[in-house]
Amino acid sequence: MQYAKMWTIGFLIVMSLALAGCSAPAAATETKVPPAVVEKIEGTELNRLTLTERAAERLGIQTDVVREELVEGVQRLVVPYSAIIYDLEGGTWAYFSSDPLTFSRQPITVDQIEGDRAVLTDGPDAGTSVVTVGVAELYGADTGIGK
Repeated sequence: MQYAKMWTIGFLIVMSLALAGCSAPAAATETKVPPAVVEKIEGTELNRLTLTERAAERLGIQTDVVREELVEGVQRLVVPYSAIIYDLEGGTWAYFSSDPLTFSRQPITVDQIEGDRAVLTDGPDAGTSVVTVGVAELYGADTGIGK
């Protein structure tokens, strides 16, 4: 009789452990945070992208700044050539950041390319943060390419 009680208790313990393993993990029931939130910029057809820190890290996002440099004796706006992306119609764009982890695509006008820099005739002010690595990935998230 003593052994029957021990076997019953042992059986109940093993079954309760097995059933506990069948429940959904806590992380699976939590709300997932998307890596990028895309919002329309009011009054335009453009979007604002806000990345999570992890998403920015995974994409390897790197930035530089728009500079004023002397080009052929004239002060000009210059961005790294890696910051430029072309759309399907040949328009030239770059992603700029006014806040950490927040990016928006803006049109730019390229006058000439000199090595690894692009000289602009139209673009944001000097000192504006511009994305130089991760541009294509931002464009994909922005336009929905790849969905």
